[in-house]
Amino acid sequence: MPGTRQQRPPFRAEHLGSLLRPDKLLAERHAMDSGKGDEKKLAAVTKESIDEIVKEQLDLGFHAVSDGEYPRHMFWGTFFPGLDGFEEVTDFDMDIFRLYVPDIAAFTESGHKPGETVLCTGKIKHVGSTYVDQWNYLKNQLPKEKQREAKLTLAAPNWYHLRYKTGKAYPKEVYPSDAEYFADIAKAYQAELQILYDNGCRNVQIDDPNLAYFCSEKMLAGFKKDGEDSEALFDSYIKLYNDCLAKRPADMHVGVHLCRGNFVGGRHFSEGGYDAIATKLFQKLNVDTYYLEYDTPRAGGFEPLKELPKNKNVILGLITSKFPKLEDIEEMKKKVFQAAELISQGTGETKDETLKRLGVSPQCGFASHSDGNNVGHNEMVAKLKLVRKLADTIWPGEP
Repeated sequence: MPGTRQQRPPFRAEHLGSLLRPDKLLAERHAMDSGKGDEKKLAAVTKESIDEIVKEQLDLGFHAVSDGEYPRHMFWGTFFPGLDGFEEVTDFDMDIFRLYVPDIAAFTESGHKPGETVLCTGKIKHVGSTYVDQWNYLKNQLPKEKQREAKLTLAAPNWYHLRYKTGKAYPKEVYPSDAEYFADIAKAYQAELQILYDNGCRNVQIDDPNLAYFCSEKMLAGFKKDGEDSEALFDSYIKLYNDCLAKRPADMHVGVHLCRGNFVGGRHFSEGGYDAIATKLFQKLNVDTYYLEYDTPRAGGFEPLKELPKNKNVILGLITSKFPKLEDIEEMKKKVFQAAELISQGTGETKDETLKRLGVSPQCGFASHSDGNNVGHNEMVAKLKLVRKLADTIWPGEP
């Protein structure tokens, strides 16, 4: 359970995993998307690009090194399509969707179909990891002593559930209820985490905009209009997470990242502070670390952090990855101390004690979608340098 694990990870200076792809990699991926590419060339360029971005992260002083999510098109990768019982579909009835879920609403209101629709079509079974090869390649680019620090990002277990209306996420003849469906999802995650652990992975981050969507008054109003209990659904997601993580080894660090959307060009999908979910999120979810979006007022204030228990960490996403303008380091430092003060009010700790459980990062990745945000490579590096400098200013000499 959280609280019994090593202090590092997380680290004082973190980033959220996805990094801008170099032009050569984007060119090969776009060629593949248009049917003119070569898989072997794409694979070679991907590996070459990973080698370069790993070195750059080490040179910048980061410990939770990632592969930039370079092998992926979207941040969640291919976990669900890799399971027996899931299938990506292109021909579907729009009536299956909850149109008030923020990312679904953003697509449909602009006249587009929701992207990458994956549905459960049969009994769910884990039949092999689609992440482990990515992990092993990343691991092997690092010195042995740094391998356990490296970070792999994972899809959220509720990713292909919230977007669908009740009973539309799976065939009723296969799963009579969410409980049975979630039970097999949990088994699949348990199998995935064990495979990753057996291959040396000790640091995973689950990316979950869905949990942050429960902060959206617009989405909650949609649930109420449909006569559905959004709070009960949130509770079921907390249980799903805890079941997914129930068998993880004691030395495997797990964090969850919440944001309000980070599509092409840095587009966000929802707004709303953490107040509505703070107690359950921080006290009931059995993770070690929360990576929280905090770069704009749309994420609210730090007051919900009063609910954070003594045995959990928070990485404050104060630096935006969406735009190139650099934040003022003194203002960022003040915000870290504000957050520490509020957490200490909730736990009774001193502010210095609370600071031991904090770190800083950008609020999200730089390229949740492979095409990336409205920043250039040099601007991304400047942001990462700012994160490292901010961390060094508050916690000198610490990773």
